[in-house]
Amino acid sequence: MTDTFQTQGRGQRYDDITRTVGDTPCVKLNRIAPDHVEVYVKIESFNPLGSVKDRLALNIIEAAERSGQLKPGQTVVEATSGNTGIGLAMVCAARGYPLVITMADSFSIERRRLMRFLGAKVVLTPKAEKGIGMYRKARQLAADNGWFFAAQFESNANADIHEATTGPEIVADFADSRLDYWVSGYGTGGTVSGVARVLRKARPECKIILSEPHTATLIGSGEAQDRNDDGSPNGSHPAWSPHLIQGWTPDFIPLVLQESIDHNGFDEVRPVDAEDGMIWAKRLATEEGILTGVSGGSTLATAMEVAADAEAGSVILVMLPDTGERYLSTPLFEAIPAEMTPEEQALADS
Repeated sequence: MTDTFQTQGRGQRYDDITRTVGDTPCVKLNRIAPDHVEVYVKIESFNPLGSVKDRLALNIIEAAERSGQLKPGQTVVEATSGNTGIGLAMVCAARGYPLVITMADSFSIERRRLMRFLGAKVVLTPKAEKGIGMYRKARQLAADNGWFFAAQFESNANADIHEATTGPEIVADFADSRLDYWVSGYGTGGTVSGVARVLRKARPECKIILSEPHTATLIGSGEAQDRNDDGSPNGSHPAWSPHLIQGWTPDFIPLVLQESIDHNGFDEVRPVDAEDGMIWAKRLATEEGILTGVSGGSTLATAMEVAADAEAGSVILVMLPDTGERYLSTPLFEAIPAEMTPEEQALADS
C-alpha cells in the first residue's frame, strides 16, 4: 500500500442509493493556486448523480413524505436547468414516484437525456420564455393534475439540507485549520443560505463571497424582485440577460436566495465572465485532474480573484457544484475533438 492511499474509514454498505448523498471531499489545489494562499475545492460531483443538487432533491422529497404533502405513487413535477431534475430522477426512481420535469430548451441535451434515462418525462419550454417560463409550466402542471410541485426555488427543505449537511461538513473538514473565505455561485440560493447559517455561527471570521454572471447581476444590481402575494416571482428580473453558466442565476431571485440577501448571508458578490470560468475549468482538469463544469470553473475564477488580494496564509474553499460531463454539448467542450489530432495520428502511425 502506498503512502498516498487512505481508506475513508467508514462502511460502504447502504440500504439504497439515496443514502450515499453528501460527505463530499475538500481537495487542496497544488499546481494552480497562488503560492501565498491555500485553495481547496469541495467536489460535489462525488454525490451519486454528480451534483450538489442531489442534496436538495433528497430533502425536498423526504420533507414532503414526512408532512404528508407527497402521497405514495403521486407524480412529482419540478422546473430545473438539469441538475435538480437529475437528482430528483434518482430519488423518485428509488422511491417509486413518477417524475415530470419542465426545462427550457436552451440547456444541454445530455441533461434531458440523463433524466429520461432515469425514467423521468421532460417537457421543454421555449428558450424565449427563460427560467420563468419553465417555472410557470411546472406550477401549472401541478395545479392541473394534482401533482406534487417540488418548488426548489421556494422550499425551506432546500436551504435546510445545506444547514444540516454541507455546512457541518465544511466546519468539520477545517476544524484544525484557518478558513478565511468560502466562495460559491448560486442558482436557487439553497447552498449559500444553508451554509451561511452554519458559517456565521461556527466560523464568523470566514468571509462568504458570492459570484454571479456579469450579464446577470441580480444581486449586484441592487434591484428587488417583483413577487406575487405567495412569494413566487412575477416575471423576469430587470438585471438579467442570457449567460453561459448553466444552473446559475435564473431570471428571477428565488425566495430561498432572498434569505441571504435579507439576513447578511454573504459579504461580497462578484461578477464573473463565463469565458473565464471555462478557462479555469480546463486548467483545473489538465493541471489538477479535477473535472467540473462551467459553474465550477466560474466559481474558481472568482476565487482566484479573491486569492490574488488575500493575506498570505489565507485558506480559501471553493464550491464545485457539478461534473464537467454535464457540458459535453456546450462551448466548454467545443475545442475538444472527438477524432484523433494530427499529433495523435502520427503516434498511431508510428
